[in-house]
Amino acid sequence: MKGNISTKTGDKGTTAIGGGQRVDKDDIRIECLGELDEANSTIGLLRSKLDAKHDWEEGLQRIQTEMMNLMSHVATPSSSVKKPQIPLPLGSAEWMETWLEEIEKTLSSVTEYFLLPGGNEISSLCHTSRTQIRRAERRLVTLNKIDPVDPSILKFVNRLSDLLFKLARQELLRNDITEERWRLFRNRPKSPDETRS
Repeated sequence: MKGNISTKTGDKGTTAIGGGQRVDKDDIRIECLGELDEANSTIGLLRSKLDAKHDWEEGLQRIQTEMMNLMSHVATPSSSVKKPQIPLPLGSAEWMETWLEEIEKTLSSVTEYFLLPGGNEISSLCHTSRTQIRRAERRLVTLNKIDPVDPSILKFVNRLSDLLFKLARQELLRNDITEERWRLFRNRPKSPDETRS
């Protein structure tokens, strides 16, 4: 018998979370899940634009899988007796850092500039997903003030936004597309001690 996706149990504006509790659909936990789901969907769209043998494919597939895993943890309150059996993204931030370092070796040192998102479709999708991940991160920080979010999840989303920014730049470099610079970062003022030294 096929499962029915329309349970009608949410018709009055509530939905179930991990452990069986029901909450309003605008609950902060549901907001977090929605933002993560949106970002994951955009990464899926990004992957659909790449060749199956593209060197990003394996990494982006792993990221999407990890995002599904961590969403099961975000969906479950710390007070729930039933905990997710799916693993947390332990070590994923470090794995992404290694990827970031590999990308950095190929890029110019233009990071002192703000860059205009765009250039081509792939780069733009990287930026779109990056901004969605940043929004998800802001909502997770709010949730963390109410109910603890595992540190590995917060670290994962923070590192992922960095990675997507670098991927956007790498895409332009590979296609010989000039990055559009907006302006220089403002240098912080020197402290009195630094001025004297």
